[in-house]
Amino acid sequence: MKVGVAVNEDLLIPDPAARRRLLAHVADVGLDHVTTGDHISFHGGAGFDGLVSATSILTGHDTLDVVVGVYLAALRHPMLIARQLSTISQLAPGRLVLGVGVGGEDRGEVSNAGVDPATRGRRLDETLGLLRRLSSGEAIDHDGRFFSLRKASILPVPDPPVPLVVGGSGDVAVRRAATYGDGWLGIFCSARRYAETVERIRSATAEVGRPEPSWFGLNMWCGLGPDADRARELLDRRLEAMYNLPAEKFEHVTASGTPELVAARLAPYIAAGAEHVTLVIAADSVHEGIDHAAEVRSLLQPVSGLPAS
Repeated sequence: MKVGVAVNEDLLIPDPAARRRLLAHVADVGLDHVTTGDHISFHGGAGFDGLVSATSILTGHDTLDVVVGVYLAALRHPMLIARQLSTISQLAPGRLVLGVGVGGEDRGEVSNAGVDPATRGRRLDETLGLLRRLSSGEAIDHDGRFFSLRKASILPVPDPPVPLVVGGSGDVAVRRAATYGDGWLGIFCSARRYAETVERIRSATAEVGRPEPSWFGLNMWCGLGPDADRARELLDRRLEAMYNLPAEKFEHVTASGTPELVAARLAPYIAAGAEHVTLVIAADSVHEGIDHAAEVRSLLQPVSGLPAS
């Protein structure tokens, strides 16, 4: 099992030395990866490009892996995505996982990107199918609802392939992960629902004759600190600013408090099959949050068989 962190705001700064220090801190305390997000124009213009952010992390540290969780692939052309994956793989082969999702929390973000919000799911399906075909390196022809390609190819082929993992919940996410994905990335769900989704994806993948998924992940927003009330306050503030919703709506699917409390909250998800866990950190300082995340990782070792740092 792997444990990483998401610290987007603290990495997106015009100070290369500070970025390198932050990434070195993540690696030095034994964390396994950094997760970055993606938005084009979220709730009035916020966001950053997930693959550009991923590239800055991969080139800022020699060993840390990066998970993009999740990339709004339905808002981009599949040839562009395939080219970006090829180029990133030349720089950092085997260190990127691409999570994809439909977005839609802000419908204006989707429509302003030139996509009808009502079609974004079907557009994502077509995009994922094309990414699979383009990853072969062969020239392909395609006539679809959203894209037409003639003798299209992307070289060099990523080696090893970039895992494509599907974000989301419900029947559509299960079908999409089984049909196109290498796994699933969950967020804002109970441990019971997480376990059910993992089993449903495994069953659905077997039904369509594809290999069993090799990657199951979880993003969990976490307020971390020695004072539980302060940790919850920091987390609530971040969630409300990000999603424009009352923090109470997220309380049952987030974690806050000391590393011990957060580890106890995460343990049922690990038992349910989560093998790649990202703590989306809210703390008094990013470096304090990273240290607390490393404590969470250590506390989870008896649950997961995780090797010591």
